[in-house]
Amino acid sequence: MTLSSRFSLAPRAFLPVALLLAGCASTIPPVDVLPVEKGLPGWTVEAEAGEDATVRALDGDIIDIDTPKGLSLWWNQPVEGPVRISFEARAVSEGGPNDEVSDVNAFWMATDPSAPDSSPLFYGRSGAFATYDTMKTYYVGIGGNRNTTTRMRRYVGETGNRPLLPENDRADADVMLKPNIWTSVTLTANGKTVAVDYGGKRIFTMQDDDPYKMGWFALRTTKSHLQIRNVRITPIAE
Repeated sequence: MTLSSRFSLAPRAFLPVALLLAGCASTIPPVDVLPVEKGLPGWTVEAEAGEDATVRALDGDIIDIDTPKGLSLWWNQPVEGPVRISFEARAVSEGGPNDEVSDVNAFWMATDPSAPDSSPLFYGRSGAFATYDTMKTYYVGIGGNRNTTTRMRRYVGETGNRPLLPENDRADADVMLKPNIWTSVTLTANGKTVAVDYGGKRIFTMQDDDPYKMGWFALRTTKSHLQIRNVRITPIAE
């Protein structure tokens, strides 16, 4: 399958590639800077809106996501903890149809217990948020629900069950999105300590007695226009 620098994918159009990658994937050492090249090789899109969603590479270093519905953009290779995943995000507000300033979200250390190799890419999903309930993963949603909530969750692989602790459910202005401003996001999985930093400040820390130590990473959003740059996956020295 050939992808251009600006592409639209039906929800299952990526599946042959996902199957190929899942069939041969093995855990690799985390990479430092993830590539943003024409066609975004190395990434897989799951788009609920199909051809109405676009993901493209801009200027060789920016991922532009413009979607009217749910969308996940997966890095195709698994990573092992302890690890730190960081990127910069910009919620675009320039008058476009999806410029809602909402939902800078991510899954990390994600696995699918039903898949032969635990890859969440093995079967493929439509991009609808509820279809990810069956994964085991950490999740953060910054500026969700039209920029009114910021939440961190630990998924347990059960349909309809996305546990949310009170301390991981925030609505204060300090943790919401600012339009058109590049802001750093850091996701940490360091043994029993799981954390999220936003704008250089720690906003969530979770102590997990049964931590997810290996899995996949995805950028996630819904009805928004986001730009992402400087995605890094960096091992943490033990």
